[in-house]
Amino acid sequence: MSVIYDKVALIGLGLIASSMCHAIKRAGVAREITGFARSAETRETARELDLCTVFDSAAEAVEGADLVVLCVPIGAMGAVMQDIAPALKPGATVSDVGSVKRAVFDAVIPQLPKGVHFIGGHPMAGTEHSGPRSGFAELFDNRWCLIVPPENVDEAALTRLTDFWAGLGSNINMMEVDHHDLVCAVVSHAPHLIAYTMVGVADDLHRVTDTEVIKYSAAGFRDFTRIAASDPTMWRDVFLTNKEATLEILGRFTEELFALQRAIRMGDGDHLFDYFTRTRAIRRGIIDAGQDTAAPDFGRAPVKKD
Repeated sequence: MSVIYDKVALIGLGLIASSMCHAIKRAGVAREITGFARSAETRETARELDLCTVFDSAAEAVEGADLVVLCVPIGAMGAVMQDIAPALKPGATVSDVGSVKRAVFDAVIPQLPKGVHFIGGHPMAGTEHSGPRSGFAELFDNRWCLIVPPENVDEAALTRLTDFWAGLGSNINMMEVDHHDLVCAVVSHAPHLIAYTMVGVADDLHRVTDTEVIKYSAAGFRDFTRIAASDPTMWRDVFLTNKEATLEILGRFTEELFALQRAIRMGDGDHLFDYFTRTRAIRRGIIDAGQDTAAPDFGRAPVKKD
């Protein structure tokens, strides 16, 4: 892969940014990577791992960068943009990795210096782990990166950013900002909220002891707990900034749940069978699209006893 950017600056050095560092080095799409994290501990860890050249201020990190990627919680985007705006070079592109776009557009675009481009980005990849030690180069391989351009986008800047994410292993799709937020409410935001809720319900059920919940979690509860372990700050900001779309999807979910409750209460086995058959087909479609494995137990290695 040829070099796309001379210098890439990553603001925030958690799972996504650290994975980007590894993937950029693997692909050779940038000559230099710089970074900044608000926490001194995170900066020291990133230096220890040799992820990139780490600076003690965001403004220093972005100086001279051709691409700046905001890898911070959505609620922090505006403040970070205010810090870095005076240091951005003309012609640079600013992007992000947030899973909500309208709020990011509203926080970032008004602060863009003249001659600096903004294009939203959202790699649909992640794990329940966070921090600079959790990153790995393969995180984006065969996963979708949604590119969300503003109106009157600079076409050359758009092409470079698209090529960059393709170089990191991603499949690329363009999406309009509000449609992006609705899609993500369906495939990501509502499922996370439901997972948090199910884990919270189990915690409240005093009839089931903590020991039993943990001991028998492989029955299904374990798979809720995986995404319920995700970063609390990030998900708090997601729900507060994608409120309308998430509430719309939760309303639809509640209607479906009530219909299933009624089917169970009325003994309507046909309704349940048809519903589960349809949802099973959707799951198979995810596997056929290469977005998960058909291996038993989701490909997990067997748990070894001591």
